[in-house]
Amino acid sequence: MSKTSRWPRAVGIAVATVCVVGVAVALAATRSAWEPTLRGYLALAASSDSSEADDARAVAEHDHASDDHAGHDEFSSVRLSDRALKNIGFAAFTVTPQDYTQQLTLPAIVVERPGRSQIHITAPLTGIVTKIMAVTGEAVGPGDALFEVRLTHEELVNAQREFLETIARLKVVDKEIERLHGLGDGVVPGKRVLEQEYEQQKLEVALMAARQAMLLHGLTDEQVEQVRDTGRLFRNITIRAPEHNDADETCAAPHLFTVQRLDVAQGEHVQMGRELAVLADHCELQIEALAFEDDAADIRRAAQAGRRVTAEPFDADTDDAQLRNLAVLYVAGQIDPESRAFKVYVQLPNEIALDRTTSAGTRFLEWAYKPGQRMQLHIPVETWQDQVVLPNAAVVDDGAEAYVYRQDGDHFDRVPVRVLFRDSRSAVVENDGALYPGDVIAGRGAYQMHLALKNKSGGAIDPHAGHHH
Repeated sequence: MSKTSRWPRAVGIAVATVCVVGVAVALAATRSAWEPTLRGYLALAASSDSSEADDARAVAEHDHASDDHAGHDEFSSVRLSDRALKNIGFAAFTVTPQDYTQQLTLPAIVVERPGRSQIHITAPLTGIVTKIMAVTGEAVGPGDALFEVRLTHEELVNAQREFLETIARLKVVDKEIERLHGLGDGVVPGKRVLEQEYEQQKLEVALMAARQAMLLHGLTDEQVEQVRDTGRLFRNITIRAPEHNDADETCAAPHLFTVQRLDVAQGEHVQMGRELAVLADHCELQIEALAFEDDAADIRRAAQAGRRVTAEPFDADTDDAQLRNLAVLYVAGQIDPESRAFKVYVQLPNEIALDRTTSAGTRFLEWAYKPGQRMQLHIPVETWQDQVVLPNAAVVDDGAEAYVYRQDGDHFDRVPVRVLFRDSRSAVVENDGALYPGDVIAGRGAYQMHLALKNKSGGAIDPHAGHHH
């Protein structure tokens, strides 16, 4: 072989050697970048068990996430697997600018209306309880029979006796006047006729007085007529539920009483005025809220402006339980000298939660709102327009900064925001361009993302960071 033919071959071998060496050097220089990922995928391919495959995939994804990605800052971006998102209870929330009304939240309790919610049933006359027609908890309507009492009241007995005696004497006088008129003029002196007519008028007045006495003692017009027609003393009286006479009530439910308490037993002798039962009228109640002296101005402005308030049961976990469009009834005229607090009252129309009738025909009602039930009262104070309203859990506090975590593909980017107002349910964030309509953020789980980001960057974890008390 000539020198001329050996030269190109030597050059080719040298070039190939240089290329191989260059590739080896490049792989060695970037080993830290590709070797962990390759290990993870090799482990994934070699694993036949599904749980081991998931672990290998997580190792590969974790090592891959340590690389720099375009558009993500490692110090303000965190990536979590699907399993991790489920563990932290992640819930997405879409940003939508809206108006928000700041509300003053007051602790409250449901109370009965003084002088309206309770009706005391008393014995109109002295007697013995012979029958009790109502039971505790039963729903009764106006006019329903509650008790039957055998009368032993001396005044009523005397009133009935006088009533019957007056009727008998009046009949005698009427017959005498009729007889005198039948004799003709000039037969009987006119003075005799006038005397009988005067006696008739006196008996009619006495009869009317005896009738009113019986009505005053508790007999009805029908019972008085029964005494007149039969000529017998009325021995038993039926005590009934009263009629409703409150025209200012706003409830729309059937207006029924509930027997709240029975204070008498069958066969018991009761004096006139003795309490027999207590009826409850819970068709409408009141909410009694406790406010502090510093809140008086805000509550006064809300009442003057006619703003409607919202109430919700203390243990409610959904917005469906809220009672909206309620009216402030009045504000108490005094402040407690020890607690420096005053009371605010709100109308509470009630509604029936359960209406049940037993096989014996006894009807029981359960009202949705009951005296003693704890509430929270929300009074509107100030309104922010066209701002970003987020769930309270979506905003994480870290010193003087506040952050939300915006979803960007498979990453969550930390975004600093300015909080205008915050309560136990919502946070109002200034609409300054940090967030845009349609952005998806972590509505729940933001605090855990913040801890993961700080842990990744090597910062100390504050166990109280992100909590809003």
